[in-house]
Amino acid sequence: MNKKEWFEIATIIVIAGFIMFFHLGELPLFDPDEPVYAQTAREMIAAKDLISPRIYGNFWYDKPPMYYWLVAISFKFFGQNEFAARFPSAFFAVCGTLLMYFEGKSIFNNRAGWIAALIAATSIEYFYLGKAAVTDMTLNFFLTASLLYYLKEKYYITYISAGLAILTKGPIGIVLPIIIIVIHLIMTGRLIRLKYMKIFREGFLLLLVSLPWYFIMYYFHGMDFISTFLGYHNIARFLQPEHPNGTLWYYYIPVLAIGFFPWTIFLVQSVWAALRSQNDPKRETLLFLIIWASVVLGFFTLSQTKLVSYILPMYPPLALIMGWYIDKCITENILGTLKKAALIMMLFISLLEMGLFTIVSDLAPIFTNGMISTGIVFAIVLIGTWVMIQWEEYMGFFGVLVVGMVAFVAVLMTQLFPAAVPFFSVKDFVPKFQKHYDGEASLYVAKFYRPGFMYYIGIPNMEMKSREQFADLVAKDSGRIYFIIQKRRYLNLPISEQNKLQLIDSQEGMILLLKDVRF
Repeated sequence: MNKKEWFEIATIIVIAGFIMFFHLGELPLFDPDEPVYAQTAREMIAAKDLISPRIYGNFWYDKPPMYYWLVAISFKFFGQNEFAARFPSAFFAVCGTLLMYFEGKSIFNNRAGWIAALIAATSIEYFYLGKAAVTDMTLNFFLTASLLYYLKEKYYITYISAGLAILTKGPIGIVLPIIIIVIHLIMTGRLIRLKYMKIFREGFLLLLVSLPWYFIMYYFHGMDFISTFLGYHNIARFLQPEHPNGTLWYYYIPVLAIGFFPWTIFLVQSVWAALRSQNDPKRETLLFLIIWASVVLGFFTLSQTKLVSYILPMYPPLALIMGWYIDKCITENILGTLKKAALIMMLFISLLEMGLFTIVSDLAPIFTNGMISTGIVFAIVLIGTWVMIQWEEYMGFFGVLVVGMVAFVAVLMTQLFPAAVPFFSVKDFVPKFQKHYDGEASLYVAKFYRPGFMYYIGIPNMEMKSREQFADLVAKDSGRIYFIIQKRRYLNLPISEQNKLQLIDSQEGMILLLKDVRF
């Protein structure tokens, strides 16, 4: 590699590394998802059983073990803390940007790969999930490797990576690659390529990597594992909504528009240019990337359970298409479209600035400084964009956006997220609870708070599953019970039932209640 390539690699590592690892362990785990993965890894370690995931002392068939294993290893090196729980995601996020760079420069050129890597690293959803103790970034890395190495015809890496994806999040690790690859082969008229993919000779690597854990789980847990893991957590969640308010068919359109910020301005024109690239020597590669992104979007749009994180596997192909497009515009001096995108960005940031300063007075005072700092960052980005347009320095415009997003991450992690902690984590509420809890009474915790509460205090508790359950427990005339629930659930009780409870303490929307027959 020459000096330029080393420079490109260094900038990706520095920028992506800063974004992913800056203040990684400074914030508590955010409810409800992050504590689930940390607590499951902790209980597997305590039980000396790294095969069967467990939480609250019970076996837990929600996800395969890959992320739990990674967190357990991280706990071994860094201790059982927030940094260690999030380290695997941050690590694979950085590795993912490097993978995009190396494969992007291989299938396009150095600058296209470099731009793609930095676009991914600085897009909101990518770095948010890269800083979270959840499975999505790990899955994204293995899926990206599987599909990019298919493109390069290194099939043994494709199969191994797909096997690791299956170990990370289940059948989706093979379902998505199969759909994407088959559609690509059909659309390019190259189904004959299946003969050369060594499906039987190298495909066994996928089975060798992924199946042993599933067979062992079936051996120990039988049909309970099959029906819960495959039946409920995969098939049922695809066919039936787990969150009824997220079933809108257009759910992922705003998610993508916001999650891909600030690069959303290039999204439509990049994909459109790729679709029209009839005479481009990279036409088949571009078609594959479009199929990849479209299948992910289509698959999870059809899924009845929708979560923001599900479309993360769209980001690598879109970033690569965008890297190709920006490089093409600069190389071929097609600067008009980049200028239009820059002007749209300026308009968007201007509207964002007005919005920030309009709502800042209506926010809780704890958010004021963070919102003002955010406004200053984007004001500087606005000025920088204008200057680069005047100078016709479009790589400079790209650099302004990258540096602006790095600065935004710094504001996010030092001002905005710390202010949001009382709304999204039980950690600061735990000392308040400990001050009042007698150590003997029953304890019921709302599902949203239960994982974090278990992680930070370790006291066994029962899940508050519904309003009806809460009302029944309050109506009973015997027993001493503590409740940690959402304040709105308490306020929904009739006044006569509220009078049976003592409001012990509160934190934003969370309250600690005591029902005592002596009260």
